[in-house]
Amino acid sequence: MSQFETLERITAEHYATDEELQFLLTYTESFNLRKATYQVLQSLETQIVQETYDKLVQAHPEVFQVKGQEFSTKWKVDTTRVLRYIAAAVLLDDGESLRNRFLLWFQTLMKAFGVRRNCYLTYEVLKAVLQNNLMANQYRLIEPFLEMTQEVLGGTLEEFKAD
Repeated sequence: MSQFETLERITAEHYATDEELQFLLTYTESFNLRKATYQVLQSLETQIVQETYDKLVQAHPEVFQVKGQEFSTKWKVDTTRVLRYIAAAVLLDDGESLRNRFLLWFQTLMKAFGVRRNCYLTYEVLKAVLQNNLMANQYRLIEPFLEMTQEVLGGTLEEFKAD
């Protein structure tokens, strides 16, 4: 949508050039794959979240204990919400809106609760789960959004190695 917003803004000044309209061609060429990926995420949402949860319980059960409180239910709600926002970003090819309208706000909450490491681990496992559940071309489409989500919400591996 941000590319459409940019197009809308320049309309007052001039007609869009071929270069400024290129994003439409790229988007329309990839729309069927984007839509299919969105639909797969929609149909497998519960399975993906549960599989991610199960793998985290085995490898990092501490993710579900936050300040001495059980966090599994909240984790599932939050992970589902993030997955839906990622799916919408894939469909619309709009990482900028994902980052600016959702992730930066959500990052504030994750920092406040002190769960950035938990987020890093969650999205590391989620990437593997999605790679196993999506076709390769679908995963390539979603991967940049996953990487962005992991970095914004969870930081980087280097940050946790330093701790």
